[in-house]
Order: sequence, then C-alpha cells, then structure tokens
Amino acid sequence: MSETNRIEYKRELTPDLDIEKEVIAFLNYKEGGYIYIGIDDDGSVVGIDDADECMLILKDRIKNNISPSAMGLFDIASESHEGRTVIKITVASGIDKPYFKSKYGMTPRGAFVRVGTSVESMPQSQIDRLFAMRTRNSISKIVSNRQDLSFEQLRIYYDERGKRLNDNFKRSLELVTKDGEYNYVAYLLADENNNSIKVAKYSSLDRCDLIENNEYGYCSLIKATKSVLTKLEIENKTAAKITPMERIETPLWNRVALREAVINAIVHNDYSFEVPPKFEIFPDRLEITSAGRLPESLSREEFFTGISIPRNKELMRIYRDLDIVESLGSGIPRILRAYGEDCFHFTDNFIRITFPASVQIDHTSGSKSGPEETTEKTTEKTTEKTTEKTTEKTTEKILTTITTNPYITQSELAKVCGITEDGIYWNIKKLKESGIIRRIGPNKGGHWEIVNNDVK
Repeated sequence: MSETNRIEYKRELTPDLDIEKEVIAFLNYKEGGYIYIGIDDDGSVVGIDDADECMLILKDRIKNNISPSAMGLFDIASESHEGRTVIKITVASGIDKPYFKSKYGMTPRGAFVRVGTSVESMPQSQIDRLFAMRTRNSISKIVSNRQDLSFEQLRIYYDERGKRLNDNFKRSLELVTKDGEYNYVAYLLADENNNSIKVAKYSSLDRCDLIENNEYGYCSLIKATKSVLTKLEIENKTAAKITPMERIETPLWNRVALREAVINAIVHNDYSFEVPPKFEIFPDRLEITSAGRLPESLSREEFFTGISIPRNKELMRIYRDLDIVESLGSGIPRILRAYGEDCFHFTDNFIRITFPASVQIDHTSGSKSGPEETTEKTTEKTTEKTTEKTTEKTTEKILTTITTNPYITQSELAKVCGITEDGIYWNIKKLKESGIIRRIGPNKGGHWEIVNNDVK
C-alpha cells in the first residue's frame, strides 16, 4: 500500500516527529484520514517496540497540543501487519475547523490541511473563512438551563470500565463552557434532566393504532441509551424456518446493524433542536428518526463511504470511553452491509433509518405471519444431524483461523467463515463457555488464545 490523500505513514515516533501537524491536517480535511506509525514511506512494515507507551505518548500530545479540543475525533489502536505491531491513528474530520497547534494559534504556523499526500500550511484567508463558518449551535457552547447537576450515574459507568473520574472531569470531558458554567452536554449526561427518548409500538402499518409508548430518560443519556438497547433487544424476536436440510434462525432486524443505528441516532442527534431521537416499531418495520441534517461539508456520497464527522464530539468521546462506540466511522458501513443505502432517508431537519422486518408480526396477538412460520416439531429430527455438522465445521474453521491470526476481529472471522456476524458471535460465545478459547486483553488491541483444542 502507498500513501494517499487519506493515509500517511511514519516509520517511528520520535521527539522530532511533528505528529500534531499530521493530525491537524486530517482534522481540517473534509474526509479525515489514517496515520500509521511503524510503516515506512514506501509501505514496508518495520513495526514498533513498545505499542502501549507509544499510544500513551500520542494520546497525550494530541490531547494537549491541539485546539479546539480533538477529543472524540481520534482513535488510537495497535494492529498486526506482517507479524509486526504498528499503531493506527484514525482521525475524523472536525466540525470546529480550523484546528491548529495551541502554541501558534490560528495562523499559518499553527493550522494545516491535507493536500494530496502532503501537508501544507493553511493560508490566513482560509483560516479566517473557516473560523467565520464555525458551528455556533454546538451543544458544548449552549449553557444548561440547570446548574444544579450531579453525575453519579456517569461515575458508576466509568468505574465499571475501570476508569475513575478525577476531580477535574467536568473540564476534561468538556462539560462546562469557557465561563465555567455547565453546558448542554452536561445536562444530557446528568442524573436528572428533562430529556426523554421514546420507543413507540403500533399494531397498524401507519401511526394510527398506538399500543405501547415507552419513555426512557429523565436520567443520564448513557442510562437511557442502555435502556433503549435492552428494549429493542427484547422486541427483536427470532423467527425460525425449518427446511429439510437445516434450521434457519433470523431475528426481525440484523442485530449488529440495529445496535449501530441506535447508537448513531443518539450520539449524532442535533440536541440544539431540543428534540431527542425517536424509535418506532411497526408490524413490518422499525423506524429510527434523529434530529439534524448531514453536516454542510459532508455529501451523501461521502457519508455512505463511512467518512465520519461527529456532530457531538463530546458525546462521542464519552461513549468511546465506555466502549459503547467501538471505533470512528464503523457504524454506517455496518448498517449498509445489512440493509444498503435505501434504508436511509434525509430531509432538511431529520435523518430516518428504516429496517424492514424479516417477518411481519401481529402485535395484537404476538404471532408471526408469512413464509417464515415454523414447523419445528415435525422436522427437528431430520435437521439435528445437519445442524451438528454445520456447527462443527464452523468451529473448526474458527479455531484454524485464530491459530493463524490471533488478532483477527469477529467481523473478519465472519467473512472467512462465510457466515453472519451474529453467527460468529454465537459460535465465539459457545467456545468461550466451553473453555476452548479465551480473549486476552481488550476488544480493541487484544487477541484470541486457544486453551483447549480437543473439540468433540
């Protein structure tokens, strides 16, 4: 691979390497980009010795030397290439352009932009133009109408991830304005607020026959998010179709795409409208509606390629801290993989995602209708042996692949094995419960280890 307008290689991280300059250039570029440490300019992999120390240094320099804050706009992870460890920095295009070195301010010495495969100083005229266009309705700049806020729920969620909030967390998480007042980000994450997310359920294909109207909120947005995910997981029933050869289990909606769509709608909702996202369940579909349009600098074509411009970078940063968001720019491609571009509908003020149901549900009785009705009792014996052979073959493929590449991701395993990500998740879960494999390290940067390969 060679360098491109979105890919930059650096052989090693040295004190002389101006990594801030490279990151700023991608923050100011409309598509963002990727920086690899441990790969030479010609694309040859040389690797690095201490990945953990390298990542800590990179995070500290990017966090402290760039203005406006880039927190929530970059991701740092280690990867294995040709048997060597390299560092990958994912940088999203920022919405608060121009970004610059704090030391030099908004001047050509401090602001940079990506031009082809190189980095160039930004002309002062462009700096002035971008600053004039900078978004003024950012929720970090809106003062909360309540200043008596508490954050015990947020502390608990950070504690659960082994990340304690220090006394300065309100500023480090950008919950206060320059004047020290709580902003709207703080309001959304506080233990008590008036924000509520609705999950509605209808028995008709239109909005005439409402049978459920659940509200999740008046609490930390993190807690509300988890409640919505749990509710939709309960509603995402599995339909089983039995054929002479196999049992095919299909949830109403693709589980991976569903989770990504829920998180995407909540994190990227334009809360300056004071309108929360809405989730509506119909017999034949699920509709997810969030407030706000695409950022002005992002076209639909760029949006569908996975280019990420986080609307609420403060929320994005916290959701990533809590491992609710996996990585920058990964959500939309996962949704598209399952449902394609047609599931998205854009208006001047809203974005709606529609997932068709795999079967139609009669909400008045809870029964399924359509071609997926099951005949499990009459065909169970016929399919039992075939199912066992299919599972055994998949297990063998997973173990062989992990042995060859212990750093492989579950989505990559799905491609290798030729099954869905839900299928891989189920198989991995069974292998873990059986004590055959285990995960060493975190989801990002960790690896698989085979404990017992004596599979019967």
